[in-house]
Amino acid sequence: MERTSPLNALDNSTQGWINGFIGVVIFSGSLPATRLAVMEFDPVFLTMIRAAIAAALGLLLLWLFKEKRPARTQWVPLLIVSLGVVIGFPLLTALALQYVTSAHSIVFIGLLPLATAVFGVLRGGERPRPVFWVFSILGSALVMGYAFAQGVSAAPAGDLLMLLAVLVCGLGYAEGAKLSRSLGGWQVICWALVVSLPVVLPLGLLLAPPSFAGISLTAWLSLGYVALFSMLIGFVFWYRGLAQGGIAAVGQLQLLQPFFGLALAAGLLHEQVSLGMVLVTVAVIACVAGAKKFAR
Repeated sequence: MERTSPLNALDNSTQGWINGFIGVVIFSGSLPATRLAVMEFDPVFLTMIRAAIAAALGLLLLWLFKEKRPARTQWVPLLIVSLGVVIGFPLLTALALQYVTSAHSIVFIGLLPLATAVFGVLRGGERPRPVFWVFSILGSALVMGYAFAQGVSAAPAGDLLMLLAVLVCGLGYAEGAKLSRSLGGWQVICWALVVSLPVVLPLGLLLAPPSFAGISLTAWLSLGYVALFSMLIGFVFWYRGLAQGGIAAVGQLQLLQPFFGLALAAGLLHEQVSLGMVLVTVAVIACVAGAKKFAR
């Protein structure tokens, strides 16, 4: 009698939660790593070169597994994913982290699940209960209130860039999650990266610094992390988890990302994480959880 391994015994929902959790843990290191990288790399160059490296690896994976080209109707959604999570979010966060700390920016990341849910509603034509919008407005007000309390005049550009980053990323997540049902989880991010390659590779080469002699090992490792893990491997687990366990269910794992990110910011970058910052993050997470509950 053939014996079933524990891994095979797991149903799709359980595997989806595991894959989604791994993806969130990987994403949690993105902002601290980006913060370290932009200290020595130009943020636009960093955005383009990380996407170009990931796109080359994604193209290799598609070739190795002999994946078929997406259908004609799938190219526009792939372009949206590419503009949202391949170029938009990395570029906007890299620019924002020139003005704010990674710990400060992680408070804004607490809005990502809400942004994903809102764009999921808009794209999917769902009709959420009125309570959903109460949580939505309250969560947004908490984040904006925190920004003003910290003295918005100190870094208004950084806060605005982070808000824009959350919006484009939410759109990219929602579009990618929807597309993963027909195209496949890891295939979505690989094809989205390939779509961006004709743009990011020439710009990355054009914006490259004249010399890399003064770049530290820490900056190189940070670039490697955001290119390999944040831009590719994290999405492989994330979109696969969404496809296996469901967008609404597994998407709630994003609520853990601010906690992991704050811990990394404090542990790796030695940034101060105030009690107020933690309380606001927890409050935002509670609002996002409520909004998720009433999204359908």
